[in-house]
Amino acid sequence: MVSERSLEVLRVIVQDYVASREPVGSKSIVERHSFGVSAATIRNDMALLEEEELIAAPHTSSGRVPTDKGYRLFVDHLAEVRPLSSAQRTAIETFLGASADFDDVLSRTVRLLSQLTNQVALVQYPSVARSRIRHIELVSLAPRRLLSVLITDSGAVEQRVIEPATELTDEDVAEIRGAINGAAAGLTLGEATARLKELPEALTERTRALVEPVASALLDQIAANRQEKLVMAGAANLVRTELDFPGSITPVLEAIEEQVVLLRLFDEMATDQHGVAVSIGRENAGFGLTEASVLSSGYSAAGSDVARVGLLGPLRMDYSGNMAAVRAVARYLSRLLGDQ
Repeated sequence: MVSERSLEVLRVIVQDYVASREPVGSKSIVERHSFGVSAATIRNDMALLEEEELIAAPHTSSGRVPTDKGYRLFVDHLAEVRPLSSAQRTAIETFLGASADFDDVLSRTVRLLSQLTNQVALVQYPSVARSRIRHIELVSLAPRRLLSVLITDSGAVEQRVIEPATELTDEDVAEIRGAINGAAAGLTLGEATARLKELPEALTERTRALVEPVASALLDQIAANRQEKLVMAGAANLVRTELDFPGSITPVLEAIEEQVVLLRLFDEMATDQHGVAVSIGRENAGFGLTEASVLSSGYSAAGSDVARVGLLGPLRMDYSGNMAAVRAVARYLSRLLGDQ
């Protein structure tokens, strides 16, 4: 069993190593922290921690660094999730509150979170399985070109240009708009898909010829809107921390490129008592991210399921500060999007 003092030694080893990237020795612990015991006693504590595989000695130093297991114990029991400063909270509210639309909210979220933490920031688009279509607007751009604007009750807005085979008058566009909204407005995306497939059969021959190509394009638009996707920012931060990936940074870059990997990982992460999920090092082996940590917290928009906002970075990261930032941003996102 590891003593309470040994756990405190682990805490300061994690904190000092994260701050300096230098292995931590017993002498520096005695000098920097008020344990009230000798360096020899601290060395004994460190020996116990090493036996428990919570710290390890790099080949080039007599100091010690945390292991995956040590970081896990720190996150689960030793980390203090520091509250954000009033300046940070104001920055979140001001920057995200100025968003123009739903897509801009998520774009601003990852940019802000990346700046706050110096990590790669990720935000998952909410699943729209429960979203309902508020309205479908059709705008005539030319006789054979329409702009379709799909608006859901979650605040998502998706636009697409449709090019029918025949020229359309303003009266034609109005008729198509009425038929499509009459069939799909108020329905979930899944329900709307079924209704739009059936819609042409219920119309007159002339109206069917007008509506069918537009309805077909809308089905493609809805299908695209239902796919899971991520927005991310801060990939340049990985380059600045490349030394923290002693094996290779390539698997991390590949995971960022292959969004499905990170989406699967988000789905499997369990939230802790702080409202944050943390997956560390070898826990990510099945996703090719054994030298990385991923943090996430859930947020929700009106009419959608819970989605994740999170961070990806090296094992050597400020877990306490990053957990606080992720949790605060997720909570603000839920408040902001819930009001839409």
